[in-house]
Amino acid sequence: MKIALKYGLLITLVVVLWVVIARFLLGITPESKADLLAPILFNLAAIVSIYAGIKASMNEREDPFRFKDGVKTGFAISLVYAFSSCLFFFIVFLVSGPALLANEPMAKSRPLWQVALLAYLGLFVGALVFGLIYATLISFFLVRQNQRDAT
Repeated sequence: MKIALKYGLLITLVVVLWVVIARFLLGITPESKADLLAPILFNLAAIVSIYAGIKASMNEREDPFRFKDGVKTGFAISLVYAFSSCLFFFIVFLVSGPALLANEPMAKSRPLWQVALLAYLGLFVGALVFGLIYATLISFFLVRQNQRDAT
C-alpha cells in the first residue's frame, strides 16, 4: 500500500504543479498550444510512476514476481492518482470557483453540476483505464525480462 501511495501521489504532484504553474502563474489558457503538453506530461508521469512502483514492488518481494502482482500494483497506483487528483480539482473548484470548469467543452450547454460531474468522472475513469493499460504493458515486459534474467 505504501508503494501505491508514494507513486500515485507523485503523479498527482505533477498534475498539481502543472495546474499551479501553467494556469495560475503563467496564465496558459485551454486554447493555447502549450496546453497540449498537459496530457503528454500527465501520461508520461503515470507511465514513469507505474514503472517505478512495479519495479519497487518487485524488489521488495521475496517470492517470484508474477504478472498479476505487477498489474495489481500499477492499478493501485492509478487508483491513488485518480482519487487524489479528483480531490485536488475539487479543492481548486471550492477555492477558485468554476473557472477551470468553464473551459470544458459542454460548459455552455449544460448546468454546472453536470459539467463538474462529467469532468470528475472522466478524470477518474480515464486515470484508471489508462493506468490499467500502462500497468498491464509494463508488467508484461518486466515479468518477461525477469524470466529471461533468471535463466
